Amino acid sequence: MKKLIICLLTLGLMATGAQAQNKASLDQLLKEVRQAATQSSKENQQRINEFKQQRNQQSQLLSQARARLQALEARTEQLKTDYDENEILLADLETTLAERSGNLGEMQGTVKVLAGDLRSAIQESLTSAEIDNDRLVFLNELASQTKLPNIKDLRDLWYYMQQEIVAEGNISKFNAKIRDEAGEIETDVPVTRVGVFSAFDDDGNFLVWKAADQTGTGVGELQRLLKQPGSKFSSMAKNFVNAGEGELVQTPVDYTRGTILQLVVQTPSIKEKVKQGGVVGYVILALGALGLILGLIKFFMLMASGSKMKSQLKKKQPNQNNALGRIMTVYTENPDADVETMELKLDEAIIRETAPLESGLPFIKVLYVIAPLLGLLGTVVGMIQTFQMITLMGTGDPKSMAGGISMALVTTVLGLVVAIPLTVLHSILQSMAKKQTQVLEEQSAGIIANMAEK
Repeated sequence: MKKLIICLLTLGLMATGAQAQNKASLDQLLKEVRQAATQSSKENQQRINEFKQQRNQQSQLLSQARARLQALEARTEQLKTDYDENEILLADLETTLAERSGNLGEMQGTVKVLAGDLRSAIQESLTSAEIDNDRLVFLNELASQTKLPNIKDLRDLWYYMQQEIVAEGNISKFNAKIRDEAGEIETDVPVTRVGVFSAFDDDGNFLVWKAADQTGTGVGELQRLLKQPGSKFSSMAKNFVNAGEGELVQTPVDYTRGTILQLVVQTPSIKEKVKQGGVVGYVILALGALGLILGLIKFFMLMASGSKMKSQLKKKQPNQNNALGRIMTVYTENPDADVETMELKLDEAIIRETAPLESGLPFIKVLYVIAPLLGLLGTVVGMIQTFQMITLMGTGDPKSMAGGISMALVTTVLGLVVAIPLTVLHSILQSMAKKQTQVLEEQSAGIIANMAEK
C-alpha cells in the first residue's frame, strides 16, 4: 500500500507540474484507488476468514488422523500378537503335517510295491486267460503314479486282490482263444482251468499261459503244448474235462504253474537222443539190431531143435528131422561095427550136429564186444568236438559244448544198451546149444555102453 501511495503522489506531482487542467482526472483516480483499496481489503478479509475456516477443518482432520493412527497402532499390536501366535501354531501344524505326510508317504510306497507285485502275479497267472485285462491297466497306473492314492484306488486294489485269490481257488470252464501247435489262433475253444496250476481243452490237451512279455505280441495268450505229456496224463485230463457235476475223478496238476510242462517240450525224445549220437550211434544201433535179429532167429531154431530132440527121446525109432535121430541112425545103420569104430562114427556125427547148433553164436559175441568199444569211440569223438568248441568259443557259452558232450554220453549209453542185451542173449543161446550138445553126447555114450555090454 505504501508503494502504491508513493506512486500516486509521484504521479500527482508530475501531473501538477505538467498540467493543472488534469486535476479532475486525479480526483477521479484517487477515488478509484480508494475503491480498489476497499475492495482489496474485503477480499483479504474474506481470504483470512477462509484460511481460519480451513485451519479449523485441518485441525479437525488432524485430530481424526491421530485418532485413526492410534487405532491402527493398536490394531498393529494386535496383529503382531496374532502373528506371533500363528507362527507358533504354524510350526506345530507343520510338525504334525510332516509326521502325517511321512505315514502317507510310507503308505504310498507300500501301495505301489503291492500293486507292482500283484500286477506281476496276475500277468503270470492262468486266471488272466479268463478275466479281462482292465485290472492290469489299473495296476500299471497305480504302480507308476507319484501322487497319493485315494480311497477308490485302495478299494479297487483290495477288490482285485480278492478277485485273484478267489479265482486261483476255483475250477472253471470258459471259452478262450488259443494258439495251436502250428502257431495258428483258434477262437472260442472250451477251456477247463484248475486254479492256476493246469488248463486243458476238450480233447485233454495241456495248455500253458504265456504272459505278454513272453509272447512278443504284447498280449498274453493260452498255447497248446508242442509236445504233450504221456497218454496216462492226457487220459486223466480228458476224463476230468468230461466228468459230470459231482463226479469224483483224478486230474494231473502241475504245482510249478507250468514250469514242468514247459520242460516237457524241451526234453528230447528217444529219436532226438539217438540223433545226438551221430554216425557212431547209428552204427551201434545197426549192429544191435543185427545181433538181436540173429539172436532171435537162433533162439527159435534152438527151441525147435530142442523140442524135436525131446520128442525123439520118447521114441525108439530114429527120425532124420532132428540131431538125436540122425545120431541114432548111425547106430542102426552099422549094427555089426565094433565098439571103437562105432565110437568114432558117433563122435564124427556129434561134431557134425554140434556145428549147426553153435553157428552164429561167435558172431553175436563179437557184436556185444564191439558195441561198448564203439560207444567208447563215440565218447572220444564227442570229447574232441567239445574241446574244439572250447578252443574256438571259450567256456562262456555252455550251449556250444552241449553237442559234443551229448554225443559222448549218448554213444556210451547206446553201446551199453546194445551190449547188455546181446550178452544176455548170447549166454542164453549158448546155454541152450550146450544143453542140446550134452544130450547128444549122453545118448552117444549110452549107445557105446550098450554095445560094450553086448
